[in-house]
Amino acid sequence: MLQTAQRDSHESCASISAFPETAASVREGSPSRRPIQWTGLFQVFSVLQSAAERSRPSKRIEVRVLLVALASTLWLAGTAAQSQPISREQAAQSLSQADAQARREAAGRLGEVGTTADVPLLVETLRDPDADTRDQAEQALWRIWARSGDPETDRLYQAGIEQMNAGDLQQSIITFTRIVELKPDFAEGWNKRATLYFLVGDLRKSLADCDEVMKRNPYHFGALSGYALIYARLEYYDRALEYSRRALAVNPNMTGVRQNIELLERLLEERRARTI
Repeated sequence: MLQTAQRDSHESCASISAFPETAASVREGSPSRRPIQWTGLFQVFSVLQSAAERSRPSKRIEVRVLLVALASTLWLAGTAAQSQPISREQAAQSLSQADAQARREAAGRLGEVGTTADVPLLVETLRDPDADTRDQAEQALWRIWARSGDPETDRLYQAGIEQMNAGDLQQSIITFTRIVELKPDFAEGWNKRATLYFLVGDLRKSLADCDEVMKRNPYHFGALSGYALIYARLEYYDRALEYSRRALAVNPNMTGVRQNIELLERLLEERRARTI
């Protein structure tokens, strides 16, 4: 349910960038998007280079100018090809690569274009041996969860986040209530309202909204840790410990939850000692 205010602001308010089409999606025969014919360009380069060697000095300068211009064109074209973003399918496949940098970039790319179908794979990536890849996977999950697939719902979602960050909790509750009415299958709408109800002290409603989140998204480690916070506030430490462990089982990178588990274990031990 709860993230830190900084993470919540960062993840929820990030705009979704538009990316150019991948090379695989370029239509053949389209003059403006025809794939680069590398072989032909390098042949021209070779011919000009040979001509420069055979020409008299005055002409040699002109040919060399052409060579420099062509080399620049080749370099720019190569850079553009390398910077072309990978597709969603390619990103999912790249999560299993041996190269850690490739896995990091793949997880980040899924944050941009991934769908709920990619969630199980990203949850697995939360156990990646590379810490940066794990962090990218967690951020990608939050970004995917924040996309409803409906422009009006997304607009309301951003407005609700801004209201929350500004401290206007009651108005934000109204906004997220509108969201869950408009698109009840959008789990993150329920999750944000659960957070708001917790912040204003309405723990019963917060628990009810956590239930709605888990019905729609059983991987939601935020909602699981939210249950733990609510039960800890109610001093039901055994249940708080149960949900903290469940949250950590999904996302083992939650340092705060790990610390809460240690605290809850101490509190339960002290409670048992007092009853003896």
